[in-house]
Amino acid sequence: MKKNYIKEYYEKISTGKINACKRIKQQYKLLVDELDNPGIYGDNWIFDLDYASYPIEFIEKFCKQSKGNKIGKNLKLELFQKAKIQAVYGFIDKNTKLRRCRETATIEGRKNGKTTETSGLSLNALMADGEGGAEVYFVATKKEQAGKGFVEASHMVSQSPELRRHLTKRRSDIYFEDTFSIMQALSSDSNTLDSLNSSYVTIDELHAIKNRDLYDVMQQSMYAREQPLLNITSTNGFNRDTIFDDQYEMYCNILDNANGYKYDGTVLAFIYELDNPEEWTNEECWIKANPGLGTIKSLDELRRNVERAKVDDKYRRTVLTKDFNLKQSSENAWLSWEDLNNEEKFNIEDMGFTYGIGGVDLSSTTDLTSAKMICKRKDDNKIYVISQYFLPEELFYERCKASENGRDSVPYRIWQERGLITLTEGNKVDYHYITDWFKELQEKYNIYLYKCGYDPWASTYFINEMKVNFGENTMIPIIQGPKTFSNPMKELAADLKAKLINYNNNPIDKWCLSNTVQKSDENNNIRPMKGTNQRKRVDGTFSLLDAYTVYYNNKEEYDNYIS
Repeated sequence: MKKNYIKEYYEKISTGKINACKRIKQQYKLLVDELDNPGIYGDNWIFDLDYASYPIEFIEKFCKQSKGNKIGKNLKLELFQKAKIQAVYGFIDKNTKLRRCRETATIEGRKNGKTTETSGLSLNALMADGEGGAEVYFVATKKEQAGKGFVEASHMVSQSPELRRHLTKRRSDIYFEDTFSIMQALSSDSNTLDSLNSSYVTIDELHAIKNRDLYDVMQQSMYAREQPLLNITSTNGFNRDTIFDDQYEMYCNILDNANGYKYDGTVLAFIYELDNPEEWTNEECWIKANPGLGTIKSLDELRRNVERAKVDDKYRRTVLTKDFNLKQSSENAWLSWEDLNNEEKFNIEDMGFTYGIGGVDLSSTTDLTSAKMICKRKDDNKIYVISQYFLPEELFYERCKASENGRDSVPYRIWQERGLITLTEGNKVDYHYITDWFKELQEKYNIYLYKCGYDPWASTYFINEMKVNFGENTMIPIIQGPKTFSNPMKELAADLKAKLINYNNNPIDKWCLSNTVQKSDENNNIRPMKGTNQRKRVDGTFSLLDAYTVYYNNKEEYDNYIS
């Protein structure tokens, strides 16, 4: 008799028999609610246990292990895998029998069986999904990554007499002659992506995709199919300017029925992660991000990784990201993601600011120009950051074109439309715009400039203009080296970690902070640096540090101004 693994798994995660994170409980509650109340997402949808179970039966009957001491033996799926497969394949239209789910995302720690599972499901899609001329693809940014699932599927075929009898491994694909269907590995630079008629697609390691073109192209390649399925698999990653964060936010919004998104079962998100960053040292919580822990994934190996991570900060970031699906910035970053991320917001009109401290990082052609005003209020220990960025028009349109062509993933156009970036005419930033911004803060919001830190390499005419408008003693040169920056930088890091720096959830500020690399000298003095990727700007960090350094050196006097 067939079993309902969705209900079995939900019973265990809802009662604590299996420790599960919020997002997994949320997804399975939605599924069980529909099982208990058929028709809540439309009277035409039913759950069919036979359809739900068939891919499981296919995999466990025909697919063989291709690695380790179990090579050649039948593949046995775990409960969490069976529940997910039934959720994806079991909800069908009662009249047409077509599957409802069109996209599924599996985000979990490394070594939890994603590749083996998707290889088996891809073979099922090739042979047994009711698609004539099925086109089944493994896709990633690099051919080697996409090839992992394809190679695993090929090994399954070679180990299985039944599959070998019906499938032919050709030079670049696996061919199922009975229905003229193919399976193939493709990379983002493949010339044929626009001409595909995909029926089942696995996009592997979404965090490595720099822009959304690959996702969009593969999704659009499925439009002619009656029941296509896009399968997203990934761990978290270090790059915060990829499609991963956008998709992750969308999946969470769907589960939450928030921000215009509505759960209807067409997109299913299985997000295995820690609920709290502090849980990474609690062994009982590890299964939240690693559903195959102890069976597929080695518990002893994870213990060793965690012990090393406790004493090795760089390795710690890798473990937090790859084993526990916690957001991190770059591996050599000044701040971890959990330290820099602050989603708190404020409305400048409601704050009653009186005096602020400015910080300016100027550029002329290639970098962003960044201006900051940091403000405090009486009896409030938080520092509030008001930001504005500036770009010359010619550079802005060049950056937008690069983004649209896939050479750059930074959403400059969106930021400009939100008012976060001011455009200046020509190919160089006109610094008069910065002066006007500080004047607007004073005239519109009654925020007076107490002092303003700047790099002494800055333009002379800008400095003189600021002095004319705000006072001869307002502008404070900041030598941007370790002697000047080390202590303020350490203090700023502590304040960011304590969530005392409210930068209004500005995405450019967050991006610049996540891009900033720390460099130390022999005396353990530190200074900020740009990383090796020149497209990753840090100008917002430097302007913030300029302002914060002035605050650090004049704290008592500034506090008297606002008291």
